[in-house]
Amino acid sequence: MRPGRLLLVALIAFAAAVAGVLAARWFVPALRQPGSELHALLHDGLDLDAAQQAKLDALERQFALRKRALEMELRADNARLAAAIEAEHSAGPRVRDAVDRIHVAMGALQKETLAHVFAMRAILRPDQAARFDQAVVKALTAEAR
Repeated sequence: MRPGRLLLVALIAFAAAVAGVLAARWFVPALRQPGSELHALLHDGLDLDAAQQAKLDALERQFALRKRALEMELRADNARLAAAIEAEHSAGPRVRDAVDRIHVAMGALQKETLAHVFAMRAILRPDQAARFDQAVVKALTAEAR
């Protein structure tokens, strides 16, 4: 195939790919992030007073820092796992150790997230907490439904 014709085919293929991505974004609804409904409820649906909002903002800042640190730790553990796989080419002792470290980091992140959820709940009035509890259950069971 001549270079000019090859370039034309490549441009048509690229344009078709871009059109496909745009069409998919238009017609297929975006997946909601887990917990996004809970976050929306907290910030928009519970009519928090100023004191509650200030406490929530402080909790969000603290959690964001801790979450970022744990996610960085998890990324480092994943890099160690990749290096172990590359070195051992099997489920050897370095690979098993790296997997164990990943599980510890994942568990720590989950525990921090739960502590954050309970800290947020603690600033709510009983009527707000009941709605919050329902949203938590819904968020945790969304994929099961």
